[in-house]
Amino acid sequence: MALIDILAVAGTGFDVEVATRAYLDTLQGPARAQSDAYFEGGYWLIAWGALVAVLVDWLILNFRLSSAFRSLGEIISGRPAVVTWITALLYSLLAFVLLLPWSIYTEFFREKSYGLLDLDFGSWFGEQAITLGVDLIVAPLLVVAVYALIRRAPRSWWAWSTGVVGVFLAFGMLLAPVFVSPLFNDYKEMEQGPLRDRIVAVAAKYEIPAEHIYVFDQSKQHKRISGNVSGLGPTIRISLNDNLLERTSDEEILAVMGHEMGHYKLNHIYVIIAIMLLVIGTSFFAISRIAPALIARFGPRWGVRDLGDPASLPVIGILMTIAFFLATPVLNSLVRWAESNADAFGLEAAREPDGFARVAMRLSEYRKIEPGPIEEMLFFDHPSGATRVRMAMDWKARNAADPQIVVPEAGYLDAE
Repeated sequence: MALIDILAVAGTGFDVEVATRAYLDTLQGPARAQSDAYFEGGYWLIAWGALVAVLVDWLILNFRLSSAFRSLGEIISGRPAVVTWITALLYSLLAFVLLLPWSIYTEFFREKSYGLLDLDFGSWFGEQAITLGVDLIVAPLLVVAVYALIRRAPRSWWAWSTGVVGVFLAFGMLLAPVFVSPLFNDYKEMEQGPLRDRIVAVAAKYEIPAEHIYVFDQSKQHKRISGNVSGLGPTIRISLNDNLLERTSDEEILAVMGHEMGHYKLNHIYVIIAIMLLVIGTSFFAISRIAPALIARFGPRWGVRDLGDPASLPVIGILMTIAFFLATPVLNSLVRWAESNADAFGLEAAREPDGFARVAMRLSEYRKIEPGPIEEMLFFDHPSGATRVRMAMDWKARNAADPQIVVPEAGYLDAE
């Protein structure tokens, strides 16, 4: 993808705002309207998604289904851990079924309507089934651990449970890209060549292991560009999807991989885990105070004995949904701060500000490019495209020997 019309601002030096606007103005007309409509529609999905989740848990409680699952578990085994496991397993299956219409609308039909999903329904549902299978292995184990703590430490369970969730989160975030992602995509070693050498060189500057660089076939699912540095110890690897490799220039690829290396080098996975645990711990503490009162009042109607009864799982689900909904702006802001730091690292690492700016513009396929400041604070978990392009141009003004304004070629965002 070539760029044309490299212009200098004669006699006035490099103007960051003019350079930024040169990129932002390339997204106009129907493409910009669709980008805005898709992302703004997602604002409502946050609220509606929380409402749907609460409704599902309320139905499970109101029809005494969780207590029926618990009773079935007690018929099968007298061991509390087994009863809890059975209850959590059946609860997870039922919640998946009840939430399926919402998932079909939000994750299939809506994505299809905006041209952001390439799977047919059968393939999409197959991936949902794989996700469910993984959830049915992990979620009941976590629930068993939490309820064991509720029974054994009724006053401090919320603190201990936060630690247990932290262990699950750490393993999931560190190892899922290595062991779970291959269930959805094929990973192959990137071919030797100049581009791989450049990625390795950037990694070497920061002592990031680069023995393994994988390309995965995400184009079968969608056209979004993506990459990551994942794993732990000997499983550490650099990965990029085939969309990034095939739809963008070498400069853009280096900019993306510099950003991803920033996440790894700045230990952002642990920062994100800490942020999540802060919200989860606060939520568990609130639940430890609110849930017993709710169960005391409505428990007989629901068939729930006390908080240590696994039939109370939907009660915890409702309160956690509300907590995370209320914490959305805080979570978004904290994650956006980490993403911005990774952006700054990536600009220094790859030294490709125009590649970075072009990537930021490409993300407008599914992210509003130029929101207002309050809008960005509330709803964006990444810096907006405008913020990122401006950051790149500011870096260019401060670091390039002879910075010039680049006017991208018309239609470059549509280039494959």
